[in-house]
Amino acid sequence: MIHLHINDETSRLRAVVLGRADSNGPVPKFEEAYDPKSAEHIKAGTYPKDEDMMREMDAVAEVLKKYNVEVYRPRSIKDYNQIFSRDIAFVIEDKFIIANILEDRSMEIGAIEHVINKIDPSKIIEFPENAHIEGGDVMPWGDYIFVGSYYGDDYDSFITARTNMNAVEHLQKLFPHKKIKSFNLKKSNTVAEENALHLDCCFQPLGKGKAIIHKEGFLIEEEYEWLVNFFGKENCFHITKQEMYNMNSNVFSISPEVVISEKNFTRLNTWLREQGFTVEEVPYSEIAKQEGLLRCTTMPLIRD
Repeated sequence: MIHLHINDETSRLRAVVLGRADSNGPVPKFEEAYDPKSAEHIKAGTYPKDEDMMREMDAVAEVLKKYNVEVYRPRSIKDYNQIFSRDIAFVIEDKFIIANILEDRSMEIGAIEHVINKIDPSKIIEFPENAHIEGGDVMPWGDYIFVGSYYGDDYDSFITARTNMNAVEHLQKLFPHKKIKSFNLKKSNTVAEENALHLDCCFQPLGKGKAIIHKEGFLIEEEYEWLVNFFGKENCFHITKQEMYNMNSNVFSISPEVVISEKNFTRLNTWLREQGFTVEEVPYSEIAKQEGLLRCTTMPLIRD
């Protein structure tokens, strides 16, 4: 049995689902892209190749192994993108919550059935049909759950709007003892630099009371200010629009002291080391072309 336990983003990691990249299928057509960054690379002929992405994910698997983390992988589905395991489900406390994701991606959850079968069935929760949610938007943080969302009436016109207010309200019902804090994120179907696909694309808490944040990812200044005040301005590493585009906020904590980061994030990695973090650098720039990075490809099951 897997005894789920997740209360935050940084406690010592013990078990995780890491996506896979060995059979993504042919390059999608331009109009099939789920996000503006993928569309950009489809158009430019620079869409990532399976073997390059496999190599990048193997590097992460090695780091996880080094820290004695139990790593589960989805079973392979031919010609199907299974890289971003964070989207399909997430854990809060001892509950395994199956996300309501884009219809085209519904087979992904079946590929981790061998993991789900080890979880107490009474702990598995599915959201109602009208409550859209993806794991990249959900961050448990002690008494809080931070949730990225999009409040606009034009929600349905954005393929990049993944979590709606119905889901935020449903989360509050499921966890009445938690404070749910939602953030209205900037969305764009066409310009990657203007699109915060998930909350972890423009914000992420770290150990030692630190956080990474991109001001322009938030549509409501007060919500951005709330986060900065919560963590303290001196503890927040502000990333530029270009750094957000490169996914600098999408690193992944193995413990309060250890962070896996992309090797090209020079400014961020220097700052992390100055703050006393151990930075495990990996190549992940090919995976980044699909508007996701380290947090997106990992779904933690157990943290101390």
